[in-house]
Amino acid sequence: MRNYARFQDKIEVFRAILVIKDLTCLVGNSSKASMKNDMFDFNVFKFFCINTRTGKVQRPLPVRWKFPSPSWVKINTDGTARGYSGLAACGSIFRGSMGEFIGAFSAFLDVQTTLVAEFYGVIYALEEAQKLGLTNV
Repeated sequence: MRNYARFQDKIEVFRAILVIKDLTCLVGNSSKASMKNDMFDFNVFKFFCINTRTGKVQRPLPVRWKFPSPSWVKINTDGTARGYSGLAACGSIFRGSMGEFIGAFSAFLDVQTTLVAEFYGVIYALEEAQKLGLTNV
């Protein structure tokens, strides 16, 4: 009986979220803050009818691939993880001095950070280069 009296007028979580959403949509947004460039944040703000202001977009930096010196092999590696620490993978591609394809690989790394995935990409690439008998990398 005591618990019934204590909680009988309490609002359910889902209903509370809807009330907050309705009030937020009525009041609008006067915040000058910006959100992270993140889809989760974007969806939360959109759900609550809050205007989003993303951070400044960085100017793109043009990057060109350059051929390695004659008799050398260029290895381009990459590693990534979903979120700060999540499912991760890495991979590399090997190209000769004329840009010809020599080999490539990709590897699933389970749960790692992006930095660890990048490191594994380099380590696995060097191991693969050794297996292929490549010395000038």
